[in-house]
Amino acid sequence: MEQKNTVAFDAVFTDVDGTLLDAEHRVIAASRPVIQKLTRMGVPFVLVSARMPEGLSTIQHEIGFEGPLVSYSGAYVLDARGHELLSKPIGIDEARDLKGFLDAELPDICCSEYGFHVWACDDDTDPRIMNEERITTLKALRAPLDEAFDERGVHKFLLMGAPGQIAEAQRKIARAYPGLTAVRSSETLCEVMRGDVTKSEGVRLLCDNLGVDIGRAVAFGDGCNDVDMLRAVPNSYAMANAPKEVKRSAARVTQLTNDENGLAFELLSLMESA
Repeated sequence: MEQKNTVAFDAVFTDVDGTLLDAEHRVIAASRPVIQKLTRMGVPFVLVSARMPEGLSTIQHEIGFEGPLVSYSGAYVLDARGHELLSKPIGIDEARDLKGFLDAELPDICCSEYGFHVWACDDDTDPRIMNEERITTLKALRAPLDEAFDERGVHKFLLMGAPGQIAEAQRKIARAYPGLTAVRSSETLCEVMRGDVTKSEGVRLLCDNLGVDIGRAVAFGDGCNDVDMLRAVPNSYAMANAPKEVKRSAARVTQLTNDENGLAFELLSLMESA
């Protein structure tokens, strides 16, 4: 391990899609040596995403590092050994009720469910599911909710559809289920989780677990579901490709976009200025 404390930060927390990855959801080759250097120095590099754990571990393996994970936007947090530190699932009864509501009220929306290490859907031949499989390199389980999940519940519902359909879904869920949060992660995606789930809670929990002062952490994000994390970490960066409201939530904005490897560029600048 290389000597630690030669950089001005002690941990990095980053969103994945739109931040670490390019627009095609691919790892940028030039980012690998930067991340590997940090982890060799003992600086944790933590993926914070709405993805399931398996959708994050594949990225870790591709880049070549290990570390804790904040999955399902903070609903399921694991340490570097894969041990559970936090789990906030939607109760199975409420999950059943929500699934029935979505099927009845929003039949054109593509709905799939995630819990712990399972991703389930009604129709794995739906092009939207197949596209998500391509992006994440994972395979959805074709199974009813009651067969795929037990009494522990469901961490996340992923809704996919046209922008107007997703906006309508967000409005209807907010009215019908005030205890849940429906967050648009893009124009065509909406993620539904427990109302008390936040990325920032996962970041704070891991800072405590790792013995890192949050004031010595760095955070990167590009989406509306990153706003609370960017506000919680004093040294935060919104990506240059982020919407204006996200940029206003961060301390700084990267000089380059995700496609231009903006995250690695800023990390290198911080490392060189130490």
